[in-house]
Amino acid sequence: MSDAPSTAVLFDIDGTLVDSNYAHIDAWWRAARAAGESVDAWRIHRAIGMDSAKLLETLLPDASDETRDTVKQFHTAYFAEHMPQLRLLPGARDLLRAVAEAGHAVVLATSAPEHELTRLRELLDAEEWLTAVTSSEDVEQAKPDPGIIQVALDRAGVRADAAVMVGDAMWDVESAGRVGVTCVAVMTGGIGGDELRGAGAAEVHDDAAAVLAALRSGDGAIAALGGRA
Repeated sequence: MSDAPSTAVLFDIDGTLVDSNYAHIDAWWRAARAAGESVDAWRIHRAIGMDSAKLLETLLPDASDETRDTVKQFHTAYFAEHMPQLRLLPGARDLLRAVAEAGHAVVLATSAPEHELTRLRELLDAEEWLTAVTSSEDVEQAKPDPGIIQVALDRAGVRADAAVMVGDAMWDVESAGRVGVTCVAVMTGGIGGDELRGAGAAEVHDDAAAVLAALRSGDGAIAALGGRA
């Protein structure tokens, strides 16, 4: 009989566990300017967490494929400048540990490219609690396409109704919902609670520390997973 967890909590990283969303906004803004384009920062913010190809289509609908590729290359370079300054968000590491200790599989369900993911995993320093990790190499399209969520479920070996997603963007909520996974949202990515609830989030917390507090008090969707195993 397998000892593998029958329940899982899937975690987005950027804006959920690591305070990186505004670094991405700056990198995209500078990248657009370097390629001769102009995009308002608030529009970039609204698209953060979306698949990069969809993000560029949304922000630069009239740009050529060549220009979008150039912007993407500049973004990679500019975001790399921010990497040494990235920090964990409140409660991030403790939440991963608590979820693992509660007997759930812990999965990093991200579409970050491998070179960024390496740094993010170093920051988290949580390898001992991880069951599985996804990256941009696992799917052709990232959020809001649900592919990355399905890959995460498959790697954890759990059903959608035995999992919870934790994310900060409407794209996290949407992608999880499309495969039947309950989503718990945090506001550390800069998106407000009303919008996250409107997108379908089952509950909204300030940050990972607040999600942890709910888990420890026996409240919320993650605590309820104990009854679904």
